[in-house]
Amino acid sequence: MQMLQIRMESQPAKIHIQTSPPIQKIHQSQAEMSIRQPKADLSITTTPSKLTIDQTKAWEDMNLMSLSKWMEKFADEGRQGAMEGTARRVRQGAKLMKIEHDGNPIARQASSNAFDEMKRIGITFVPSPFAVKLNYRPSEVQIDARVNEPMINAEPQKVIHQYTPGDVAITMQQHQDLQIDFVR
Repeated sequence: MQMLQIRMESQPAKIHIQTSPPIQKIHQSQAEMSIRQPKADLSITTTPSKLTIDQTKAWEDMNLMSLSKWMEKFADEGRQGAMEGTARRVRQGAKLMKIEHDGNPIARQASSNAFDEMKRIGITFVPSPFAVKLNYRPSEVQIDARVNEPMINAEPQKVIHQYTPGDVAITMQQHQDLQIDFVR
């Protein structure tokens, strides 16, 4: 007797997976900025300088003076001459009172009173050195500076974010199959 044989053929199921990757785009625009720097406040104040030149003494040395100065000079010279004359007479009178002590004071006084003093010879500068007086007051400068802070305006831009998610597609590439045959 012949037995039946069972013949089985099977085919497994196959799936197909197709993926697309996710796409992400990020864009950051530059911030909008404006910077304004105001000028500094600056103020400068000066007091003027002053130069004074006094040449009165130089003019006097050159005998170029005002009438009042001439009168004052002559009055001073007259007073001085009177004082010197009085002092000389007192001195000579004192020597004459003591004539017995001093030899011959009358002859000495007569010769000294008869002749003027010898003039001094020398170099004189007209006007005399440092006769012109200078006085200088320098100017004063005051500087006031105030710094103004910069004005900075910054507006950040939003981030542009685009995202496309990935995708997975699953399909049946091959279905399972089972065939059974009976063979003799």
